[in-house]
Order: sequence, then structure tokens, then C-alpha cells
Amino acid sequence: MAEEKQKFTAYGSRQQLFIKYTLVVLIDLVVLGLFNQYWDYVFIETFTIALLTAILLQFLMQVAIKIEHYVADLLERKGFTSKAHRVISAWAVLFISKLVILEAINLSFGDSVKFSGPVHGVVSFLTVVIVIIIAEQLIAWIYRSLADDPDSKNFDGNPKMYPEEI
Repeated sequence: MAEEKQKFTAYGSRQQLFIKYTLVVLIDLVVLGLFNQYWDYVFIETFTIALLTAILLQFLMQVAIKIEHYVADLLERKGFTSKAHRVISAWAVLFISKLVILEAINLSFGDSVKFSGPVHGVVSFLTVVIVIIIAEQLIAWIYRSLADDPDSKNFDGNPKMYPEEI
């Protein structure tokens, strides 16, 4: 049996979510750690606190996105279908949510996590969040660019199976 066929299996939806959120939390952790190490406006006391902050940050960012989609659907049902309404409502929800996230981090970790600098740390926090989003999108772009041709086949002639895109 020198030539055994390699078996490919599809990932289940729970497995895909696990991979996706593990990856984005690790990306958040790396970004938080780099800012903590190289920028005086970000202070995180320990690695464990940084990990917990990354988990909380990711969870609350996902909640904010769900709320933004809910508000957009609500406005659409009420007859506000213009692109301007969509952009303004999305911006408002996402911006306000960042302030809520900053306060949630402050309440959860107190002096163990500090964002300082202009506007009581809001500028440094928003900078970190923007870099996190850019890093997540960069990793997603790299992941998609590494995909094989969707028409390519496995050793057994079946289409290849990939985890859900990030």
C-alpha cells in the first residue's frame, strides 16, 4: 500500500466558526501585543489580560456588526432605502459601539488595560481597532489568494473542500 489516497473531509459549520474566531482572536492578540510593546499610549499589564481583552474585543465587535445589520434592515423596512441613510446609520452604530467597547474594556480590566493619549484614549483605541481590522482583512486576502483553482480535484476525483472564508 505504498500509494494510499489521502482523504479530504469537509469542515462542519461549528469547526469553521472555531477556526475563524480562533484566528481573529489571535490576530487581535498580536496587534494588541505589538501596540503594547511599541506605543506608549497602549498599556496592557499581562499576556493573559491581553488575551482576555482580545476575546472581549472580538465578541463585542461581532455584536456591533449584528446591531449594525439589524439597524440597516430596520431602516430599509421603514422605507429609508437611500445609500446615504445606510452609510450614516452604519457609521453611527459602529462608531458608538467602539465607545461602548472601550468602556467595556475599562470596566472589565480597570487599570490593567489603558488606552491613553488624545481625547482620553479614544484616538489610540480607534487606531488599534482600525489596525486590527486591516490585519484581519489582510489575512483573509492572503487566505483567499492561496486557494487552489475551484475546479481542481482531489486525488479521488472529488472537488476539494475548504473551510469557510474568514
